[in-house]
Amino acid sequence: MSSSLRRGTLAASALVLSIASLSACAAGNSAQTLEVKPDNAATSVGDIKLQNMNVITQPDLDAKGPAVITGKLFNNGRKDQTLRAISLVGKNATVKITPASGSGQLVVPAGGSVVLGGKGNASAVLPNGREALKDGEQQKLSFDFSDTGAVNIGAFVVPAKSFFKEWGPEAPSSAPSQSASAPAQAGKPGKPGAEGSTGAPGGQQSAEGKPGAGEPSQGGQQHAGH
Repeated sequence: MSSSLRRGTLAASALVLSIASLSACAAGNSAQTLEVKPDNAATSVGDIKLQNMNVITQPDLDAKGPAVITGKLFNNGRKDQTLRAISLVGKNATVKITPASGSGQLVVPAGGSVVLGGKGNASAVLPNGREALKDGEQQKLSFDFSDTGAVNIGAFVVPAKSFFKEWGPEAPSSAPSQSASAPAQAGKPGKPGAEGSTGAPGGQQSAEGKPGAGEPSQGGQQHAGH
């Protein structure tokens, strides 16, 4: 084999190894973030990095209710930063930010990260998602951090279906059923001494060792235990 052919073979092998290494790194980064599609938006400004950002709406087009912003926030600096606000560029929409603790400000710790969306994580909710968003479009978001300032990124708007189902917003609560709201007819105490009455005076029940009025029945105790 000539020297030029050997050099060409070695160069091709090095290129294959480089591509394989990059693919492995990409898979690792995706697994460490939200386990969502690796081609989702990411950007960095100063010490702040945003990755895998999405806006997830209700699963049905005609369903009213909130939408949520999901993704991961990284702080590569030595100082904690507070996420003060998120705005939808060009839209008059309010985003409610809540930390995982349920109260206070959302702080991205120095050298750490915060996940937006999903059970037990911090949340960014748009109460009226369908009024401002359309599935399939890319919405520009602006994140306002206490030290870095504005960090802008384009996020995909997707319905809470398939892969995004677990990360989506809560479904709107349904109206109470008629049977649940109707007053109960059964269980009314019968008149003492009336024919066909199932209720007996509380004193007689207590004397026989049965629960008197105002005490939970055995059935109620079992129900509470379930």
